[in-house]
Amino acid sequence: MAYFAAVLARTGAGWDVSETELDDVETLADLTDLARETAEDDDTVLVFIEQEDAWFAVLRIDGEDDPRIFVSDAAAAARSSYGSVLTDELIEQDGEADFDDLDGLVAGLDEDDAAAGDEDDDADEDDERAGRNATPVGPIGDSELLSEFGLGQAALLELAGEGAAPGDALGEIAEALGCGEVLEAVR
Repeated sequence: MAYFAAVLARTGAGWDVSETELDDVETLADLTDLARETAEDDDTVLVFIEQEDAWFAVLRIDGEDDPRIFVSDAAAAARSSYGSVLTDELIEQDGEADFDDLDGLVAGLDEDDAAAGDEDDDADEDDERAGRNATPVGPIGDSELLSEFGLGQAALLELAGEGAAPGDALGEIAEALGCGEVLEAVR
């Protein structure tokens, strides 16, 4: 399937946008390094990835901070090589967060005990809804990663909503950042 990927590097004059190839990207670290190479000092760099109107992702890197990731449809992205790099990381982070939250873990165990009397099919369905052994359908990640640029959580989630076109979503995000025409020029 065809991909589109662009790097948007924040500069003193605005955003510098360039199309990029992901052929050498095998890990999140590879993608992060690719983005950091375009950064001016420790300025923000965004990576936009879209796969044939199936899903889109935004990766944000601020200096040496850990990357922040948003994926419009985790299940669709997980079926592609570049998308799985992002979704695997997000699912792993989500699992670590679940174990950091002891109250959430205890509540989850209480729910599991209550469901123990149900049929096995119901238990499997509960496990999938809880995110165990399954990639979630729909948006995943940091939906607030563009808030300081004028695109809040609600707007980003709406762009990722059912029936939304990922290519159009990236265009609207770029418009909100003030670089829509430049992004269209590299498409």
